[in-house]
Amino acid sequence: MIEQAYVQAADQTTPAVQDIRDRISQAVDATVGSARDRLTCWLQIPIDSMFTKMIDSDCQGRARRVGALLSPETGLHVPSDLSMPFEIEGKWAALEEAVKAGRAVFVNGPAEHVGGSASKFTTGFHVIVFLAVGQELSGRRYYLGFDPDVSATAESRRMWQPLVLGETEKKVATFDDVKSVRIIKAMILGDAQDGFGPLIRKYYVETDKAFPKISRV
Repeated sequence: MIEQAYVQAADQTTPAVQDIRDRISQAVDATVGSARDRLTCWLQIPIDSMFTKMIDSDCQGRARRVGALLSPETGLHVPSDLSMPFEIEGKWAALEEAVKAGRAVFVNGPAEHVGGSASKFTTGFHVIVFLAVGQELSGRRYYLGFDPDVSATAESRRMWQPLVLGETEKKVATFDDVKSVRIIKAMILGDAQDGFGPLIRKYYVETDKAFPKISRV
C-alpha cells in the first residue's frame, strides 16, 4: 500500500498549493450539468451514510474526466503501465515532468495499493489523479494526489456525513447547483487556504519499483 499523509501548511509543491487550489475551484465552477451530474463528475459517493455501497464504481472514467478538466490546455497525462518494471524510473520521471508542467496525471493501480487503508475497494483496480510533486525537509519525496473516493479514509467519511445527512441518492434530488458545488469544494479543498480537504493527500511512492499487479478476483 502506498503510504499517505495530509498536506501541512508549510508544504511546498510544484505546482504550488495555491495554484492547484485555484485550478480545482475554477474547474468545479465550470462543470456543467445537474447537481447529481456535478457530484458524480468529481466524487465517488456512497448511497447512504453507512458507506455500504457506492453509487458507481467508475473511477477510471471519472479520473479521465477530472484530469481533463484540471489540465485543459496541456491535456491529461496517461503513463504507460506502472505495474511493468521495464524502464519504471523513466516512467516516473516523465510523470513528474508532466505534473510540474501543470498536467494532471492518470494513476492506475491495485485498489488496495492506491486507495488507502480505509477504502471500501480492496480488489480490482482504482484510479486517482496526481497534481503536483513535493519534498519533505528530510528529503523524502511525494506526489500530491486527488482520490475522488469519499469512502477512502476516516477523515473523508467524517466530513461527508454532516454534509449529506441520510441517503445520498434521495438527498441529491433536492440539491441545487450552489449546494452541489459547496459539497464538492468542501471535500476537495477543505476550509484552509493553505491546504486541502480529505480527498487530496500526499502519496509517498517508491518510484524505483513497479506497482503490484492488479487482482481480478
